Amino acid sequence: MSTKNLLGLESLESKFGHMTIGMFLKAFREADGLSQIDFAKRLKLSRANLCDLEKERKFVSPERAAKIAKLLKVPEATLIKLSIQDMLRAAKLQYTVDLRSA
Repeated sequence: MSTKNLLGLESLESKFGHMTIGMFLKAFREADGLSQIDFAKRLKLSRANLCDLEKERKFVSPERAAKIAKLLKVPEATLIKLSIQDMLRAAKLQYTVDLRSA
């Protein structure tokens, strides 16, 4: 998937509701026509781990989100934001995340 084809996160969320990192990874994988096995190899994860992430059974740390973003060649801030937002939602904390480069 080319980064040129990525819509802004805000645009996607306004159209489809809140996005999770699991939803993002699954959509990215399916857009590239990859199996979970092939996509997991690309991300240097096990297939089971990728499945858990896509099904939102596990969280992605901000550090891991940054590594995945580099492997997918997408903006780090996008996946870091989703990672933190997922943790806040799971804790039932009603906050939104706004990231800026330091």
